[in-house]
Amino acid sequence: MTYNKLSDHLQARFGCKVYKLALQGGMTCPNRDGTCGTGGCIFCAADGSGAFAQTGQSVFDQIERAKARVAGKIKGGRYIAYFQDFTNTYAPVTYLEPLFQAALDHPDVVALSIATRPDCLPQEVLDLLGRLNEQKPVWVELGLQTIHEDTARYIRRGYPLEVYDRAVEHLKARGITVITHVILGLPGEDETMILETVRYVGQRTDGIKLQLLHVLKGTDLAGDYLNGKFRTLELEEYCALVSKCLQVLPPEVVIHRLTGDGAKKDLIAPLWSGDKKRVLNTMNETLANIRQGERL
Repeated sequence: MTYNKLSDHLQARFGCKVYKLALQGGMTCPNRDGTCGTGGCIFCAADGSGAFAQTGQSVFDQIERAKARVAGKIKGGRYIAYFQDFTNTYAPVTYLEPLFQAALDHPDVVALSIATRPDCLPQEVLDLLGRLNEQKPVWVELGLQTIHEDTARYIRRGYPLEVYDRAVEHLKARGITVITHVILGLPGEDETMILETVRYVGQRTDGIKLQLLHVLKGTDLAGDYLNGKFRTLELEEYCALVSKCLQVLPPEVVIHRLTGDGAKKDLIAPLWSGDKKRVLNTMNETLANIRQGERL
């Protein structure tokens, strides 16, 4: 089965291998500081989904340390500066501009990717991102997870779907690439609901990250799991679901991720997600068995 892989997209756009470097912006989240909540999303770990981010005294230091970490995987390539943890537009422009500018100024960085919430993109931040996008490509990654409001309330997302729609509209008006995060296997969602989310997102976004629901220690989701309120997906079940998601997405949407995992020390379930080699082999085998061009 063919799909628009991120690696191929980057090679075509930049003419070389490009690797993402996870950085920290030093921000928190309105779903943690009391603005719209205090516990964060039900699945979010204490590090704000930044388990693999680098830390350092400056953005330049972080980039250099992250480069050293992946030196064995990339030779003569370039990098995307990825502000990953928590909500990376949740600060005044006076804080954000020097932070993002420092990343763009690094000679080995070809693009800037910013993970944030759709409800944390005020006018002045949107205008900043538009200006930065004139220097090098700026991507904004939005954590939507689902279009279904009952599920959104359960995971404590903290904003309605219309906020996501407005954010996408405003970002695209400034020529900014939009990537949307979707979680597969959320409690209470069946295959039909999941594919509805993927179809909806595919009509609006430039790229998508398909994320396996995994349960981490210290999260409220872990309590519900350990109390038997839901189950996580099996490997073969997940791979089959991903293949169906790919079939309903427009061919031009870039697939940034087919799965994901948390830090092994914190992983409660599904334990198979910690075996990356097995996951990739099963996923590749599943996709290879689907006839090219097949659609639901």
